[in-house]
Amino acid sequence: MNRTHEVLDAPVTGGARAMSRLMIGDLARRTGTKVNTIRFYEDIGLMPRAARTESGRRTYEEGEVRRLAFIRHGRELGFSIDELRSLISLSDQPDRDCAEAEEIARRHLAEVEARISRLTSLRDELQQIATTCSGGRMADCRVIEAITDAGA
Repeated sequence: MNRTHEVLDAPVTGGARAMSRLMIGDLARRTGTKVNTIRFYEDIGLMPRAARTESGRRTYEEGEVRRLAFIRHGRELGFSIDELRSLISLSDQPDRDCAEAEEIARRHLAEVEARISRLTSLRDELQQIATTCSGGRMADCRVIEAITDAGA
């Protein structure tokens, strides 16, 4: 049976029926996030603590699916845990001005641009080193010589 989109109607402690809920494995598959990562995000407070079934299994609602997708995409964009924590806190205040979120994004963009600049310089240097070797003996290797000279 394909459980990718399977949801669970599990009773919540107290005996009332809950809305359709996802088990942690279903949430993991739906968002492309490892189960251990979901637990980690809960442990550090990036995700709220999951509701539990009477048997103690974690369950999640649609809002938590959206939050985890937000976290995952933010991590793919390179935002730090602290930056994501700040952005989530800001998003929980819908009437607040978004200038602070914009500042977080601008600061992160500046860091990404600086990293790209460093990587471009690294690529250029490696390209120069890699193209200087014309084969032959290791004792005469231009690659080894260039790396040795640069480190001295």
